[in-house]
Amino acid sequence: MASILITGGTGLIGNHLCNLLLKKGHTVSILSRTLSNKTNVYQWDIEHNYIDENAIKNCEYIIHLAGAGIADKRWTSKRKKLLIDSRVSSANLLFNKVQALNPKLKGFIAASGIGFYGATTSEEIFNEKSSSGNDFLSEVCIKWEEASLKFTSLNIRTVIFRTGVVFTKKGGALEKITKPIKQGIGAALGKGTQYMPWIHINDLCNMYLKAIENTELNGIYNAVAPEHITNTKLTQIIAKQLHKKVRLPNIPSFLLKLIFGKMAVILLEGSKVSSEKIKKTGFKFKFSNIKDALINLKP
Repeated sequence: MASILITGGTGLIGNHLCNLLLKKGHTVSILSRTLSNKTNVYQWDIEHNYIDENAIKNCEYIIHLAGAGIADKRWTSKRKKLLIDSRVSSANLLFNKVQALNPKLKGFIAASGIGFYGATTSEEIFNEKSSSGNDFLSEVCIKWEEASLKFTSLNIRTVIFRTGVVFTKKGGALEKITKPIKQGIGAALGKGTQYMPWIHINDLCNMYLKAIENTELNGIYNAVAPEHITNTKLTQIIAKQLHKKVRLPNIPSFLLKLIFGKMAVILLEGSKVSSEKIKKTGFKFKFSNIKDALINLKP
């Protein structure tokens, strides 16, 4: 069993992942910004370039999930800087400490996003060899991945998961999508033809588990379900499951841009993203289609 250090361990994904790893018998520690008396919690302070060295010395794997929420607030200049710095500076801090302490690290496993391919809507299916986009979301992911890939210079196996929209039972995107539909005011967004690459939280966590337990995983993988679904279709399927009808017309793009500013591109754009590479490693999705996922995640 492995000793694993997780950043972002108290977040939506991190919390689920910690529980899975512990269930599988692994030892799990987390990095926290606040001092704790718990033996498995170590403090770090990115702004002041500090990590409790015991956290690094005692781990065999690092899972790096930390980063400010992309869709939590409007993208002001200050917010954009935070979105990049919270990912890049934290990864750089981890790299510098690993380089200095030279622990017996067997792997560095990090999150990234499908935003790497840019906020665009097309019929192209993006895979790990596709070019990056040229917008802010792409910039975040490119810099995020560059910081993570520095670990390869230390001959440390590095795995990066470009993650789609993560669906969970409580919290996160699915709850936000479902709430207005429950209230009878749900509607597709913009044209509704934009795709939403998604993944069930259990499948995502199992990918991280596989990256720990299978040393053949190396490099970048898309963490999305095999099914391609548009915003309109997703809205209709959720409504049907809730025994509701979508009566309202699509919410106009200009209104979403007025409310969310530049961040509205997350809602209004989206293309197909391939999961073939991770499937070729032998990974099997438990939730490969949205209907099964929604049944499982129903409160």
